[in-house]
Amino acid sequence: MRSPVSVRRSWAADLDAATLYRLLRLRVEVFVVEQECAYPELDGRDLLPGTRHLWIDAEGEIVATLRLLEEQVDGEDAFRIGRVCVAANARKGGHTTRLMRAALAETGAATVRLDAQSHLVGMYAAFGFVVDGPEFDDDGIMHTPMRRGRVA
Repeated sequence: MRSPVSVRRSWAADLDAATLYRLLRLRVEVFVVEQECAYPELDGRDLLPGTRHLWIDAEGEIVATLRLLEEQVDGEDAFRIGRVCVAANARKGGHTTRLMRAALAETGAATVRLDAQSHLVGMYAAFGFVVDGPEFDDDGIMHTPMRRGRVA
């Protein structure tokens, strides 16, 4: 029997320090340690007023997370999804799908952008994202910019 999981969400201003620490620890475990990518994880955007954090809690343990930012692009209000990660021991459990659905429910018909690790372009395409620029190297990992446009 699978353990119960829940999707949690918090505005940056409402996020308690212990939860933020656990979210950042998971991101460092996945991106910095597992993927061996030394990059500035603490980029100053986690606590911006428009930032929302979404995560999966499985029996008190944070096993997946993503960050949803508000941004302006060419005068248009938009969103950016980033820092999507799942703990190694929790993969293949549908957690990314749950988080993406929750994030996209937050954004409604607005434009949403993300920079997908290139091997995950197909996964994001399943959520309506399309390639929106040339592939690029970000700290040794190939990424592809993607966009989900306004719904007509």
